[in-house]
Amino acid sequence: MPHTHLDAAGHPRPQLVRDPDWHDLCGPWLFAHDDADTGRAERWMDPAVTEPFTTTITVPYPPESKASGVHDTGHHPVVWYRRSLDLRRPASGRLLLHFGAVDYRAEVWLDGRPAGRHEGGHTGFTCDLTDVLDGDGEHVLVVRAEDQPLDAAQPRGKQDWRRDPHVIWYERTTGIWQPVWLEEVPEEHVTVLHWLPDVAHARVGCRVRLSRWPRGPRDLTVRLTVGERVLAEQRIRTEGQETAFDISVPALRHGQDLDDLLWRPEKPHLVDAAVTVTDPADGTRLDQVSSYLGLRDLGWDDGVFLLNHRPYFLRMALQQGYWPESHLAAPGEALRRDVELAKELGLNGLRIHQKIEDPRFLYWADRLGLLLWEEMPSAYVFGAPTVERVAHEWTEAIRRDLSHPAIVAWVPVNESWSVPNPALVPEQRHFMDALYHLTKALDPTRPAVSNDGWELSAADIWGVHDYTQHASVLADRYGHAALRQGAFTERWPAGKRLTLEGVRHQGQPVVLSEFGGATFEPADGENWFGYDTVATEEDFTARLDALVTAAVDSGLAGFCYTQLTDTLQETNGLLTAEREPKVPTETVRAIVGRPRTLG
Repeated sequence: MPHTHLDAAGHPRPQLVRDPDWHDLCGPWLFAHDDADTGRAERWMDPAVTEPFTTTITVPYPPESKASGVHDTGHHPVVWYRRSLDLRRPASGRLLLHFGAVDYRAEVWLDGRPAGRHEGGHTGFTCDLTDVLDGDGEHVLVVRAEDQPLDAAQPRGKQDWRRDPHVIWYERTTGIWQPVWLEEVPEEHVTVLHWLPDVAHARVGCRVRLSRWPRGPRDLTVRLTVGERVLAEQRIRTEGQETAFDISVPALRHGQDLDDLLWRPEKPHLVDAAVTVTDPADGTRLDQVSSYLGLRDLGWDDGVFLLNHRPYFLRMALQQGYWPESHLAAPGEALRRDVELAKELGLNGLRIHQKIEDPRFLYWADRLGLLLWEEMPSAYVFGAPTVERVAHEWTEAIRRDLSHPAIVAWVPVNESWSVPNPALVPEQRHFMDALYHLTKALDPTRPAVSNDGWELSAADIWGVHDYTQHASVLADRYGHAALRQGAFTERWPAGKRLTLEGVRHQGQPVVLSEFGGATFEPADGENWFGYDTVATEEDFTARLDALVTAAVDSGLAGFCYTQLTDTLQETNGLLTAEREPKVPTETVRAIVGRPRTLG
């Protein structure tokens, strides 16, 4: 029986679920640092070599974190993992080993035999163990992870290259930091499933990729339901590995009766989907997967962000996705709780900053109703390695997350990181623009921002970072008259030019995508805590109220406050690092949700 979206909670791949159930491999593994990088030469991948593995680590927590049980924050560019597995070769089908994310470069062996490799620290990969599995019983799985802390061309986001965190950069996350799991699948099975809703035309686009080129025609049957109500059921025949087709949804044609179908933060309705692959020659079912989608359209016009063809003001906060005990890996129910906390504070969205978030977080944003901007973690130097690595990993991220209704914008570059001089170095601007066009080629349905913050080039939304602490300045800069006049070429804020040569405003929404950032904690001359310091809870509340009011009553299409939670030395959150409110939740909610007074 197909699953519903309610059954996907906790599944590491919630939009592609199948029976039999998956097997979680998180928990205790053996672990070793390999600072001299001698593990390959000494054959640490061989089952008989056990001496180096003297430490136990709790996967998926990175070894720098307390939750891992290792808690070593030093520079360790190479680490190894090992564990025993009781495996049986499938009678038919394949045995797959999935890694949610391994930072940065991974190699995998089973019983000393190569099983797979991957480069990219924020996206997942799969190893097919079937052909390297020699007999049933106990087998030894070994993983080598390489994460060079000084390689500035490696996409790392907010992970520090220095030994200790400084300014706005945090502890590193090396090796495995998202779930590891086993799955038994049919010989011919679905590997990619994408949903592209088109409410205006009463249809849903569907893309299906099979694990191999089929040995004959195949029937794909898609059934879309909401509870007991069947919205659509369609069968198409394919002879290829990848198929794209449209599914008509007649219920979407009734324009006055959409409230129980459309997805939005206030009413995040989800549609359950079942996809079945059959052999038409004899009716044999080859594979069946369950998924879900949200019916919603996105748009932007005349300076306004549109959700389901209606103006929608963005009330967001910056989210680093970092926890004191476990760093980038979320502990327990933390992924769901962060979504709940954002909504309790009156926010309708988060800008996930310098991190490709766990799919389980995206699931909870889909299910509970929270808009997300997804952002590529940055490298910090420009050159061919950066171009190749970022383009590859960003493509993987978009392909993985394309179907989540909560994601409403893609951000491949932040504040010119990795492209420090796009106004002077043509190839840097070409790279920014190429990432924008790559993003639009992979997903034409969402807005994309080539460089969020300043030095804007190709972009569907103009994201501006402005940390002035004076509400009157925000009101002057982003008032309706200023925005209508296209006043975007002054070198403000941060002394940066907002647009590059030749860029003209063509009605893109302008979003204050970073602002605020005040802290209770004063700087000590060495550490950095926030963009300004306030003395009391009352002062903090007054500052937040003034800045948010200026943003809400401006000509902006939305705001993103810095930030949701304190993160290490960056103590400018609405919540502490432990997710406790600094001022009463209802106070923040009243400020953030303030109605707009449009002039």
